[in-house]
Amino acid sequence: MKEGPAKMNQMLQGQPEPDTAALSEVAEKLRLIRMISQQKRYKDRPAPCLPSRSLIDEILSETVGLLYPAHFGPVGMCHNETEAYVARTLPTVQARIARQIALEWMLSDDADPTETYARAEAASLAFVASLPVLRDLHDTDIAAAYAGDPSAKSLDEIIFCFPGIAAVLRHRIAHVLYGLGATMIARIMAEQSHSMTGIDIHPGARIGPAFFIDHGTGVVIGETAIIGRNVRLYQQVTLGAKRFEDDGNGQLIKGRPRHPVIEDDVVIYAGATILGRITIGRGAVIGGGVWLTRPVPAAAIVTQAAPELSVLHPATTPG
Repeated sequence: MKEGPAKMNQMLQGQPEPDTAALSEVAEKLRLIRMISQQKRYKDRPAPCLPSRSLIDEILSETVGLLYPAHFGPVGMCHNETEAYVARTLPTVQARIARQIALEWMLSDDADPTETYARAEAASLAFVASLPVLRDLHDTDIAAAYAGDPSAKSLDEIIFCFPGIAAVLRHRIAHVLYGLGATMIARIMAEQSHSMTGIDIHPGARIGPAFFIDHGTGVVIGETAIIGRNVRLYQQVTLGAKRFEDDGNGQLIKGRPRHPVIEDDVVIYAGATILGRITIGRGAVIGGGVWLTRPVPAAAIVTQAAPELSVLHPATTPG
């Protein structure tokens, strides 16, 4: 039997008493699952504090603001205020990233708190010391985008609007942390960039200057990829692994080079897939939709087989 409108409104507006016994049972089951999971991860020690993804996202945004304060600093800030902003924000970023690095490194079974926090402090100082070099390097990416895209009207437009530029900047920040050993924090930053731009770059990938991703949606660049100077990619390009080797017992072998090496001045057009530890030689052009698992020599042009066009004429009726 259907409830009348008055009865239905009364039910929707009311606040029924919670079934505390049922909710307590759910909470207890979740507690037991967490306890078992933590015992597997942390063995015989208490569960440590974890890094904060939301704080790491904030630190990434603050770092972008330090590098380009006029574009990504506080709303309404004028150029004559940028130096003061950078001066007061640098210590905050350094302290916050030191804390997150320490929390990541404390996840190791044999981590010593005193030594770990000292190492994290040193790493955070190295991170902020890298920012001038990182800014110079990323300026070459912006210049490459301006030179390579006729739609670009100004450098400021590129900094504000181009997803490939946003992704590469965040990659370069994450790559510094990856090199310092803060690999989880670097992966969190990479995923924030991926969510924002649709471009998936592993923070371990080594990318040279003047790198331009045009459009960019769906680009994937793997951990051990190496990209030279003045390389241009278009959307849906994959620089991936051909296969994953195991140790004979079903466990994947980690850390081996398994992604392509792209030398200087290479252009890779939309939808190309390049797999395995192969080298694409300097100045090569890889056409759209190409699937590659073999090396390509310098200055080569690789395209798909030319499609054939068949025109079907309507049948004619004898008159």
